[in-house]
Amino acid sequence: MNGTLYIVATPIGNLSDISPRAAETLREASCVLAEDTRVAGKLLAHLAIKTTLERFDANSSASAIVKIIDRLKRGENIALVSDAGTPAISDPGAHLVDEIVRALGQETKIVPIPGPSAITSALSVSGFYSDRFSFFGFPPPKKGRGAYIKKIADAPETSVFFESPHRIRKTLAELAAICPERRAVVCRELTKMFETVHRGTVRETAAANGLREQGEFVVVLGPQKGLNTRQLMVE
Repeated sequence: MNGTLYIVATPIGNLSDISPRAAETLREASCVLAEDTRVAGKLLAHLAIKTTLERFDANSSASAIVKIIDRLKRGENIALVSDAGTPAISDPGAHLVDEIVRALGQETKIVPIPGPSAITSALSVSGFYSDRFSFFGFPPPKKGRGAYIKKIADAPETSVFFESPHRIRKTLAELAAICPERRAVVCRELTKMFETVHRGTVRETAAANGLREQGEFVVVLGPQKGLNTRQLMVE
């Protein structure tokens, strides 16, 4: 009988956000696949868990995936974690899940262990309707960037994307050139010691003096002016 792949959500900052079920799953797995074993190692040490850590990231080879599939075939239970939050969301874990499903079909179990997510955390404090929203991941640093930014700006519904600290000012300025009066919430270092949330129009957040270019960012744009997602669902 095939083993189980557990998709385990881990804290996005505050280690106290780990759930008892997630901790138990990590403790009982035969191994933990981690995007960065150093990051995951800190979490496991905090929880006094000694499960073996193995690296799985965007650069992992096809042969590495075959080995994981073979281990599941032998009945091993494996946990997958990302650096923070829910794996396989804008994350290389999605490729692993897809390959396992292709190889094993309905003969294996892929079980979500839900928990923290930067996307839903940012949406929850935004104040924007989010019964329908779009998630855009990270804007590309160069090729296709202009079209990508325009797609975010043109989306009628609430929209969410991630950005790195050294590009956050540039991205907000590019958005301000297209949709300066659209409402925005810029979240930095969610759940961490220096968590900050900036609110205003895109133009105002782009020019905010208190926006430190450090840490991880999640940006939420409200629905296009005059619309909310309840109206969008009807139209």
